[in-house]
Amino acid sequence: MDASIPSGLWPYFQEYDPRQLNYEQDADLIVQRTLEHGTWEEIRWLMTVYGRTRIREFVRLHGERMLSAATFTYWRKLLDLRRWRHRPFAQEARQVWPF
Repeated sequence: MDASIPSGLWPYFQEYDPRQLNYEQDADLIVQRTLEHGTWEEIRWLMTVYGRTRIREFVRLHGERMLSAATFTYWRKLLDLRRWRHRPFAQEARQVWPF
């Protein structure tokens, strides 16, 4: 399995050397950046490397916090997620900042 990050995604890993990322240890980072910025070809690569189950698990556990709202909603609907872990302070923030 070729787990090397496609070169088209490299600009989204500016603070890292994409060739040095470990596809197991850095999975959340790689999944997050690819779901957020990847082309369909790069998404297919992601599905091949991690599989639908692992990507669904990432979106369910971390998506609301680590993805933009639009990206999270898109992948949540595409992956048919009906339950997910909510951001821990979202409710408190709405109470403090009512606008």
